[in-house]
Amino acid sequence: MPSNKIQRINDDIMRCIGSLIRQVKDPRVQQGGMISVTRVDTTGDLRYAKVYLSVLGEVDEREFNRGVKSASGWLRRELGEVLKIRYIPELIFELDKSIEHGAYINEIISGLQISNDEEEPSDD
Repeated sequence: MPSNKIQRINDDIMRCIGSLIRQVKDPRVQQGGMISVTRVDTTGDLRYAKVYLSVLGEVDEREFNRGVKSASGWLRRELGEVLKIRYIPELIFELDKSIEHGAYINEIISGLQISNDEEEPSDD
């Protein structure tokens, strides 16, 4: 469990990256649908931050990762201007597929044929 300071920094990074990712001009990043930051995990020494991105829509993961990696320097610099902390962590991006997985499970559940007319066992 991260400390309160680390958690506040994680929340600040998540908020800032969420707004900055929409300004990235790289077509590899903007090829997909809606991009959202689902979670940020920062190390205790504030040197690295793992940013989990969720992309809604069809996207080529390999090209998206390359585009985000190439934009990470610009994102880190912009993050440094917004956050006033001693060390701006190096950003490591991961694709988070939990939203897609949840939608898939929801689709499976909604496709089930559940009958409410089941007979209850009698007490004979």
